[in-house]
Amino acid sequence: MRRYLPSLSALHAFEAAARYMSFTKAADDLGLTQSGISRQIKNLEDFLGVTLFHRSGPRLVLTEIGANYYRDVALTLDKLQEISIDAVRGRAVDSSLMIGAHPTFAARWLPQRLASFMKPNPDVPLEVMPATPTTDFETTRLDIAVLRGAGTWLHARSIELFPETLAVVASPDLIPLGQKLEPLDFSRFPMLQNSNRPSLWLNWLRLAGLSYNGRIHGARFSHHEMIINAAIHGIGIAVIPTFYIEHELNTGQLHMPFGDPIRSDDSYFAVYPERKSHNPNIVLFRDWLIRESRKPV
Repeated sequence: MRRYLPSLSALHAFEAAARYMSFTKAADDLGLTQSGISRQIKNLEDFLGVTLFHRSGPRLVLTEIGANYYRDVALTLDKLQEISIDAVRGRAVDSSLMIGAHPTFAARWLPQRLASFMKPNPDVPLEVMPATPTTDFETTRLDIAVLRGAGTWLHARSIELFPETLAVVASPDLIPLGQKLEPLDFSRFPMLQNSNRPSLWLNWLRLAGLSYNGRIHGARFSHHEMIINAAIHGIGIAVIPTFYIEHELNTGQLHMPFGDPIRSDDSYFAVYPERKSHNPNIVLFRDWLIRESRKPV
């Protein structure tokens, strides 16, 4: 009997459009035209006999059926990808622990500590990939992630690892080592900005209880790793979570001329899908993260 299945191309188009809530972004992602995406989704709706999207001008909204279908399709496409990769590399993706983290966290905090997990657990392959605070834990392929936030994610469990503390840092090439300035003196220097956290300077000002009405001026970078390197090279001063720059502060590559770190409103959490909460490797890695986060700097 022939299977009742829509085309894979239509499913790809639908999943991308639902993920981005945009035909244009879905088209860019899949290398198609916007009209091509629209045609594939129209074919899928005709095949199923249901409406998947409400269209209001340029805005897309999933119908209730569409939202449920998206969750199932996303999981199914992930599974198809996994078994296809299995066929190529000869082992199951399920045997790997899929770890998500912000790129700077994955580049700085995690590698310094991973050996203490890998050595006693050589049979647990690890794969580390980017993750964001908006990760959907109902459909994600990730097993566990380290994310910044207030501790609440849908369809997930979370355990606080450590609070975020922020400091304004500078290179000795820009401000001599040991020189202490008043907090509002920061406005005399170029201020490096994080385009993914555009309110970071304003948050620091609020947390420090400072009133400032001037411009925040300086180069913009997309994440902390770039900003840290720019600050080290004296391009400007920067607001940085201190756990990212423990080495630079200890070696004098960066220092805190405007005062001590300030606790932010966020913390970092180990977050993992509710549906995977009893997976022994996830529990093993979660407990390791907790121990590592409690160790003194």
